Amino acid sequence: MDRFDNGRSLSPIRQAEAYWTALLNRDSVPMRSQIDPRGLENILEYTFILERIAPGLARFRLAGSHLNALAGMEVRGMPLTAFFQPDDRAGIKDVLEQVFAAPAVAELGMTSGGVLGRTPMQARMILLPLKSDLGDVSRVLGVMIADGAIGKTPRRFSISDTRIKMVSDIHVQIPVKPTPAHGFAEVEGKFKHPAKHLRLIVSRDD
Repeated sequence: MDRFDNGRSLSPIRQAEAYWTALLNRDSVPMRSQIDPRGLENILEYTFILERIAPGLARFRLAGSHLNALAGMEVRGMPLTAFFQPDDRAGIKDVLEQVFAAPAVAELGMTSGGVLGRTPMQARMILLPLKSDLGDVSRVLGVMIADGAIGKTPRRFSISDTRIKMVSDIHVQIPVKPTPAHGFAEVEGKFKHPAKHLRLIVSRDD
């Protein structure tokens, strides 16, 4: 699952997933404003941000150069469905709606056929939900990475497999304050001023 058939690593997807998970607060998804490009700088060419525009529909707000190369044009403002074959667009709409409504994380395997001057291509995409400044889940941090010669563009893909994971099912490590060991704990008591128990001793040795 972490490599294409030819062994190419899917580490950009795993890096984005780890970055997003680190921003999780229990089962509450991160805010769009929390996403810092510096935390993703080595995978920015594969990274994108989506904005929900209708049920099951989202458009690109930002997209890296890898996605532009696959489309053969600037994809900003285009719907995510533009990357999919007509028969698969209903499927990606259903996946998107689960990501926004559940919310959930979705990971998709994709293929592009080798016809009309194109060689067969594999791709993988992850969709990680985000909140807008208004607090609604209407943004997505995503990564898409394709393996193979791009050839004639635009490249459109079919969905080969889908994995959906509810955000509420993702285990988040919550730091726990250490409790003092009982053997070293001191019993709290009322402080007694020592003055009433002292007496002055005068030396007569001179």
